Amino acid sequence: MSLHEQAREWLSQDPDPDTRAELSALLERDDTEALRDRFDAKLEFGTAGLRGELGAGPNRMNRVTVMRAAAGLAQVLGPGKHVVIGYDARHKSDVFARDTAAVLTGAGLHASLLPCPLPTPVLAFAVRHLGADAGVTVTASHNPPRDNGYKVYWGDGSQIVPPIDSRISAAIDAVGPVDALPLHSPGTLTELGDAIVEDYIDAVLALPLGDARELRVAYTPLHGVGSGTLTGAFLAAGFETPIAVEAQRNPDPDFPTVAFPNPEEPGAMDLVIELAAKTGADLVLANDPDADRCAVGVPLGDGACRMLTGDELGGLLAEHVLTHTSGDRMVATTIVSSTLLGKIARAHGVRYGETLTGFKWIIKAGPGLVFGYEEAIGYSVGTTHPAPEDGGSFPEIAAPYLPVRDKDGIGAALTVAAIAAAAKLDGRTLLDLLDDQARRYGLHATAQLSARVDDLSLIADAMSRLRATPPTTLGTRTVTRVDDLSRDDGDLPPTEGLRFTLSGDARVVVRPSGTEPKLKCYLEVVVPVTGEVPDARAEAVGELDALKADLSATLGL
Repeated sequence: MSLHEQAREWLSQDPDPDTRAELSALLERDDTEALRDRFDAKLEFGTAGLRGELGAGPNRMNRVTVMRAAAGLAQVLGPGKHVVIGYDARHKSDVFARDTAAVLTGAGLHASLLPCPLPTPVLAFAVRHLGADAGVTVTASHNPPRDNGYKVYWGDGSQIVPPIDSRISAAIDAVGPVDALPLHSPGTLTELGDAIVEDYIDAVLALPLGDARELRVAYTPLHGVGSGTLTGAFLAAGFETPIAVEAQRNPDPDFPTVAFPNPEEPGAMDLVIELAAKTGADLVLANDPDADRCAVGVPLGDGACRMLTGDELGGLLAEHVLTHTSGDRMVATTIVSSTLLGKIARAHGVRYGETLTGFKWIIKAGPGLVFGYEEAIGYSVGTTHPAPEDGGSFPEIAAPYLPVRDKDGIGAALTVAAIAAAAKLDGRTLLDLLDDQARRYGLHATAQLSARVDDLSLIADAMSRLRATPPTTLGTRTVTRVDDLSRDDGDLPPTEGLRFTLSGDARVVVRPSGTEPKLKCYLEVVVPVTGEVPDARAEAVGELDALKADLSATLGL
């Protein structure tokens, strides 16, 4: 079938007037290059679902792509199954969510639709809370404004993993024209109300929050959907209302005040840091647009703010959770996160798990998981206090409980506020707690080095060179071991990457990005604190700079 025939066939089934107009215009002016970009490839469904730019054709996010995905999911699940559907406030998210409900119910499944644009962790919570068989959320997280995405959860409330993704992908490929799909079976769609948000808030209130509540928080949802739920959780917990950046408080799919809607990007936190200085805030908090990530900063009193790294916040949250829980517990993080969590686990006598990157793997690290995190500011905070199980019952014996089996930027924000409030009672801040950990475990300093390429073969060539002739030294450290992560060692599923263990308790992990044309390097050095912590931090910065310089030269990118 020719390119133009593919486009006309797509046009004939497309229910969206916007993408129909876009595609018609391309055909009318015979824009072959634009048509090829949309039809010579397709968005592939994987463990992260779908994510891409909005527009017409199989290589874009649109109503046809979404309806095909919903039909594939329906085929894998089968009639009679229950799916909860959520969505954020991006362009077309509400439309995609309702299309999903229409296809699922038309296929004989039951669908429950969240009442409005809500944080992704609310959807993840709702899947297990309602005893559903699966969940779908329409979101592109912190991607650019022109993107949208489609993420699938399984009945345990966690993201899908292989081989489920492959089964859904194969079922999607077998879907015919979407205008032939049966839609809207009567009586099989439930429009959920605000009670599901209240249930979620009740669940996160079971986290170890202590009693201290005197804290002033400056907050931004970065034009996303986090503000209402986070504010409700803070008020229900007894905190004062966080002071939100007014220009970023309400959802806006164009993200007009930031170049890139990600708290980790340069400039994204400028407005909330300014707000903290003006209001005398004790703590800076931010969520990404779908509120599954949480960024934290400590105002320094002179208009400046010290942003915590994802690893630093992970260490503080882990220590807090383990100090305030008991029993047979486990904590977990990924192969690219700091090794600090393993030392914290040993100090508290609990099990430690290390997984591939992605929360879908962290959640499956093992039984008794009470805390998990990834360095990209994603956290799932748990408790061992009695808390609702599936169906709303309460266990007689407390056991490890994660309200959300995925990243939860609301629960993490609430917990770190509790930690900061308790520290404030003692005249201290989170920075003092970081210093305490440095003295106890050694100063664990982490950094990243990324190389973006236009030609993906350059990444493959760089990985081949590293395998063939691995460096013997990096920075001031000797390479003592090289692990090829693509080989099945029995502990982790194979993944493309190399891990270099360095002398003096340091390491480097090199891996291609799974979502961008980048080669990513994750660096860590550990400096014993024998004197003042600032001196150790300065030493660590020098060591990381030396590692970066050597890696850049070695990679040649």
